[in-house]
Amino acid sequence: MSFVRIQGVSKSYNHTRVLNNVSLSIEEGEFITLLGPSGCGKSTLLRAIAGLNPIDEGKIEVGGKDITHMPPKKRNVGMVFQSYALFPNMTVFDNIAFGLKMEGLRKDGIRPLVEEMLNLIDLKGKEDRYPSQLSGGQQQRVALARSLVKKPTVLLLDEPLSALDAKIRRTLRGEIRHIQRRLGMTTIFVTHDQEEALTVSDRIFVMKQGEIEQAGTPNEIYTSPASEYVARFIGNYNVWSRSQLQGRPIRGIPDQGNMFAVRPEAIRMAVSGAEDEANEITAEGTVSIVSVLGNVLRFEVDVTGLPVTVDMLSGQSIDHLRAGTAVRLSIPRGEWKSIQPSS
Repeated sequence: MSFVRIQGVSKSYNHTRVLNNVSLSIEEGEFITLLGPSGCGKSTLLRAIAGLNPIDEGKIEVGGKDITHMPPKKRNVGMVFQSYALFPNMTVFDNIAFGLKMEGLRKDGIRPLVEEMLNLIDLKGKEDRYPSQLSGGQQQRVALARSLVKKPTVLLLDEPLSALDAKIRRTLRGEIRHIQRRLGMTTIFVTHDQEEALTVSDRIFVMKQGEIEQAGTPNEIYTSPASEYVARFIGNYNVWSRSQLQGRPIRGIPDQGNMFAVRPEAIRMAVSGAEDEANEITAEGTVSIVSVLGNVLRFEVDVTGLPVTVDMLSGQSIDHLRAGTAVRLSIPRGEWKSIQPSS
């Protein structure tokens, strides 16, 4: 039996449906991500699990217990927000201990629990500092520890890294994943950043307009998007309709399907003139733009007006593939995905 069960949950604000009959199941100890753009309902769903947003329809269960109408303080659910929400007049120690004090725990019982958290978040020795004396990443660790110290059944993370700069965000997301694995805590993470989702998740639920568009492992979501919406959102896929491909120098297009997606790194590119190979879709075009993206070179190729994005690792012997070069593109048939068009 699944540890967290969301069954037919719906929620409206001012006659606008924000969640529409959402159902999903999460296993104990699993790290799942709700991924989607602003306004898709992911934070509303998270707050519904926490009890901060009452739902109109449906049922929420945790550990076999129906918590749908239970007040937040009785759900034993920890939540970390985008804003750190630390008390500025309290030290790191007191911020972490705050929830335990509110529950009436004795001082001699609080200290070992807070010290355990300080070690876990690597802030031992900084317990007497105030939030203003910490970096953004350190403040977010304190907010995380404040939730974890109460030993919640489920940890909810509502875009906790979006206020941090890119380097700190990458470091901290790795630390959060390490802590989650160490504690074996069931965790639901909300983000609009596909890189974050792909990096930390056991499974991803891609949301669109209050519904689950696709669910799967990071590899499944990335390599096999089910729809145009997911393909456009999850990465830098080339997405084309059949009508866009017709009348262009592209050979071997499958007879089935009306919308297609191809990963830019799945396309092979060589100077024009090579012969077609079996089981490949091929095209002729001209390099229009070359961009350096760290370890990746991104080529924009013009196929008689159709833009095609091709990614290749830097350091390969591809200096001859400059803007203006006539090239031949080849795509293995297995990498040519037929997808559902957006409604």
